Amino acid sequence: MGIGRAKEGFSVFGMLNKCVTPMGRRLLRGWFLRPIIDIDVIHNRLDTISFFLCCEEVMTALRETLKSVRDIPHMLKKFNSPSSSCTSSDWHTVLKCICSLLHINKIFEVGISEHLANKLQNINIDLVKKANSSITAELDYVSNLVIGAIDVQRSKEKGYDTVVKEGLCDELDELRMVYEGLPDFLEQVSANENASFPFALECREAPLIVYIHQIGYLMCFFDEKISDALLVGLQDFEFAFSEDGEERRFYYHTQKTRELDNLLGDIYHKILDMERAIIRDLVCRVLQFLPQLTKAVNFAAELDCILSLAIVARQNNYVRPILTEDSILEIQNGRHALQEMTVDTFVPNDTKIRSAGRINIITGPNYSGKSIYIKQVALVVFLAHIGSFVPADSAVVGLTDRIFCAMGSKSMTTEQSTFMIDLHQVGTMLRHATSRSLCLLDEFGKGTLTEDGIGLLGGTISHFANYDYPPKVLLSTHLTEIFTENYLPQSEQIKCYTMSVLNPDGQTSNEDIIFLYRLVPGQALLSFGLHCAQLAGVPDEVIQRAASVLEDIHSKRPIRRMICDKLEARDRQYQDAMTKLLAFDPRIGDLDNFFEEIFPSEQ
Repeated sequence: MGIGRAKEGFSVFGMLNKCVTPMGRRLLRGWFLRPIIDIDVIHNRLDTISFFLCCEEVMTALRETLKSVRDIPHMLKKFNSPSSSCTSSDWHTVLKCICSLLHINKIFEVGISEHLANKLQNINIDLVKKANSSITAELDYVSNLVIGAIDVQRSKEKGYDTVVKEGLCDELDELRMVYEGLPDFLEQVSANENASFPFALECREAPLIVYIHQIGYLMCFFDEKISDALLVGLQDFEFAFSEDGEERRFYYHTQKTRELDNLLGDIYHKILDMERAIIRDLVCRVLQFLPQLTKAVNFAAELDCILSLAIVARQNNYVRPILTEDSILEIQNGRHALQEMTVDTFVPNDTKIRSAGRINIITGPNYSGKSIYIKQVALVVFLAHIGSFVPADSAVVGLTDRIFCAMGSKSMTTEQSTFMIDLHQVGTMLRHATSRSLCLLDEFGKGTLTEDGIGLLGGTISHFANYDYPPKVLLSTHLTEIFTENYLPQSEQIKCYTMSVLNPDGQTSNEDIIFLYRLVPGQALLSFGLHCAQLAGVPDEVIQRAASVLEDIHSKRPIRRMICDKLEARDRQYQDAMTKLLAFDPRIGDLDNFFEEIFPSEQ
């Protein structure tokens, strides 16, 4: 995940999140954060995914319908807030959501019955029962209640904020009729007022009585302000304010505008106040069905999660895992859920952990896939415990209470070193792991001196081997010295595996080495680090020097000095100088000339 970004990065959750509703995304994240060990709940989720994979048309119809479902309980609580207002688009969303929920129920009742295979009838009955119990007839009543009070198209038709249906309140209808006819009425009143002026006004546009929200009725004059001389002949005229724009406007209180204020008042806000009261009453009535609405939305969220997992299972060729109470793990051709999406060809591997051989020590070269293998096993176990299909040809997963990891965390927010973090993780693992746990250790012991690392690693393996029934342990390491000495106890619980490599000449730095990424029984004593360095683009002179040093170490001889052209020329110069110095006779020779000949000055 990107630090500081709201959007999910390249993660397992991001890949499996195909939800079309915000509630579904939140619930799926909750499933990921809290895997379950209730085998009945897991089987129920797997059964539902299996059913939808057999009814693709039903799955497509449900996903299209779910796109209109929103969090109605949250919206209603927001509507009930004194500071909030309900627009026509909000009510349109509520109605569309309720209709979509009811349509989901119809799909379960009709669509599933038509497309159901006989072998899945029991699953169909469970789904239909859950849909009927979650999406009840009260939702239809709520829909009719909203439709009977709200006209979602009225605002667009009338051009102002009004959503209450016509005919619901006679007083409100009368006020809205007056307000909608107000422009024509004010134009007629303005004409009568202009005719009653005691003199003719020389203006491009005749004065007009206008209605301004929250201010009231005013006489508007255009272009210029009335002069003081003219105001003498206009009784009860009082200047209110002016307005600058394309044309200047001057507003006045008059006797007629005051009469209109007393007669009609702020009619627009009267309408809004009455509509708010009606909507508040409607929201209170709808909130009485909040439990039913919440139950229906929660069912839609769960359905969205199941459909998302089914979509990913179909797209990525996942299979249904078999959950069992036995503490075993058998995976055939398991794959890494993310790694297989980033490479052209992914090599799957098997895993088999039963009552014996529960501690698997994995060795192999760098870059051979050890860490990916360990993580893919953990991901298969993890996905099985959220009720998802898994990336494998088949998988039998025993219920796992915890997955412990010591994977070389590189957190920058902690004050501890990487090795200390590993020690804390391994310590927690050793104290709390049970026979149902899965323990992952990747290169534990490499952050300190080799002798200390070997001791800690050997002690950890011995601790697990002394269990009466050890946890499932996957451990990768380059500390192959634990095999050459008596660091490990003789135990049937310990099995050794390696990642196979094709090395035609059996050399440590052969350029023809091919990583096969296949887990096989055995041990690897070579890491092929130089070959990996070459693949990483390390300069050739560095690799050649490293090969020379390794050769001297393996031959138990002093490490040869690094040879290059400059050093070789300097060595020859010093050697010639020493020869001449030994042959020089200070009794007959000139010492100054001697040194000038040996070290000629640069011109």
